This record gives sequence, structure tokens and C-alpha cells, in this order.
Amino acid sequence: MKRLVTIAQGGYYLATGVWPLLSMATFEAVSGPKVDDWLVRTVGVLVTVIGLVLLAAAMTNQIGLPVGLLAIGSAAGLAFIDFFYAMRGVIWPVYILDGVGELVLIALWVIAIFRDRVRIPTAARQPLTN
Repeated sequence: MKRLVTIAQGGYYLATGVWPLLSMATFEAVSGPKVDDWLVRTVGVLVTVIGLVLLAAAMTNQIGLPVGLLAIGSAAGLAFIDFFYAMRGVIWPVYILDGVGELVLIALWVIAIFRDRVRIPTAARQPLTN
């Protein structure tokens, strides 16, 4: 399940990170006007890189603690920013949808981690014989 969550988050971040880099006009049409385009592009580059790292980890099946921390930490940070500033009217309410999406990603990570921890190895399921 971790692999699927990593692919989903990586793809989402890649798409949303690249968007303002390719078309600031359409990005602002959906997310609202921005004062500092350079800052939007900076965040876009960083979110794109996070997405690429997550996708690379999923494709190489190297989803360890650092990748989990990157994924959950990024989602938590973006969710906080989305809710904090959208609820204060600094950014458009559409960011609340992104915040909800980030919380869903966090929940999926928690479920995936929990499922991995409670799995009983096949050898441990074998009946004991003396």
C-alpha cells in the first residue's frame, strides 16, 4: 500500500508543482491572483522535486523512513498553510480543497504504515510442532 500512496502523492505533487511553471495564467485563474510570481514558481519547483523523489522511491521500491518523513511532512506543512491562510482570507478558499487532499494523503500514509506493522510474517503463521 505504501507504494500506491507514494505514487499517488508523487503524481499529485508533480502535476501541481509543474502547473504554475507551465502556465501562471491558468494557475492564477483557479487559485487566485498572486503578488509574487517568483515565490509561486519557487514553491512549484520544490513541490515538483518532492513529487519526483516520491515517484523515484516508488519505482525503485525504496520507500523507507526518509521517504515517509518527506511525504508526511510535506503534506502536513502544505495542509497547515492551506488552512491557515485560506481561513484568514489571504488565499482563495480553493486551497481548502488542497488542504483536505493533503490530510487524505496523511491518513493514507498512517493506514499504510499501520498495515505494514501489524502484518504477521508468513513464517510466524505456521503452526508450532514439536
